[in-house]
Amino acid sequence: MQTNLADFIRDTPVGREADAILRSCVHCGFCTATCPTFQLLGDELDGPRGRIYLIKQMLEGGLVSETTQLHLDRCLSCRSCETTCPSGVRYHRLLEIGREVVERKVPRPLAARVMRFLLCEALPRNWIFRPAVRVGQAMRPLLPRALADKVPPAAARAARPWPRAAGHRRRMIALAGCVQPTLTPATNAATARVLDRLGIELAEVPAAACCGALRYHLQAQEKALDDMRQVIDAWWPEVESGRVEAFVMTASGCGEHVRVYGELLQHDPAYAAKAARIAQMTRDVSEILAGEQDRLVELLRAAGGGSGERVAFHSPCTLQHAQKIRGVVEGLLAAAGYQLSPVADAHLCCGSAGTYSISQPVLATQLRDNKLAAMNAGRPAFLVTANIGCQTHLQSGSATPVRHWIELIDERLGKAS
Repeated sequence: MQTNLADFIRDTPVGREADAILRSCVHCGFCTATCPTFQLLGDELDGPRGRIYLIKQMLEGGLVSETTQLHLDRCLSCRSCETTCPSGVRYHRLLEIGREVVERKVPRPLAARVMRFLLCEALPRNWIFRPAVRVGQAMRPLLPRALADKVPPAAARAARPWPRAAGHRRRMIALAGCVQPTLTPATNAATARVLDRLGIELAEVPAAACCGALRYHLQAQEKALDDMRQVIDAWWPEVESGRVEAFVMTASGCGEHVRVYGELLQHDPAYAAKAARIAQMTRDVSEILAGEQDRLVELLRAAGGGSGERVAFHSPCTLQHAQKIRGVVEGLLAAAGYQLSPVADAHLCCGSAGTYSISQPVLATQLRDNKLAAMNAGRPAFLVTANIGCQTHLQSGSATPVRHWIELIDERLGKAS
């Protein structure tokens, strides 16, 4: 694709990056076949190729309007198009650049600005988010259906405790995150118990809260970078101690973001090297268990035969498309004795996509319902996933329990106790 970027961006580092990405696109259109919003809306401008043309037009000094903003906002950032693209176009990065320019050039209505401010300020702060969720749960029967669906019901049972420190030589750190401790506290506790059986101590560092992904994707980049620096500051003493083997991610959305810390902070002289080191040490929990699979299989055998329950797994976009971790969770569930129910169009997004279910509720609901229909086609006992956003979004429309897959592994191992 030939380009002629405008003066305001041409000779900047971001402009040169955008120019290279634009030139790598060959207009083939393969991306439209796997784009969730194009499939729903059938509009070229709601597919990757159309959005690339909009961004190109904008960066070349052309018209930027609310229409441009709308079509870029509708993108889920699911990166399914990147998995399909034969030319390796870094679409997600071009979209970030395009959205940042639009944010400067097209003011949002007051209501939209207020909503985005509240999302940026409330969700990453547990001391605000937790009580807000508790109030919402108490009032859930009185709320309108559309709002009640956004509030997860109170947990029916208390989370099982973390294992007591057993003096393991191996030590890993889990990211607590911002919303997961409130919405699904069982996730990291289950991970800690599974790793404990593998001879690995898992701990959290309370000061490491939001990874920064939420604000970054709401175009609050400076605040997001501050969130990232806070995580690095909290974790760095663990790195310097030499005792920490890895940083374990139980939410694939956080994992995808932490893995690009080195790229996002590369121009910060105080944090560039630290960010790169932490990104290099970051692992999804499925990768950890896959690396210990022989020992895990022994433990599962000792726990007795599997129940053979059918489960349907939704692989989050941040796991399969961004981190390119495919088939690993399915293999672990099969090793634990679960039957994997086939899921049609498994590459498609469920509609959660960070705050997308709040900012684009109609499209998010359509995508959620399509995903639930595909997952329930095989009549599974459980729906499982690997990301807190996907889990709560799917559960909002599902009578079938939606759980993090690590909990099922934990329960199987617990039968050997």
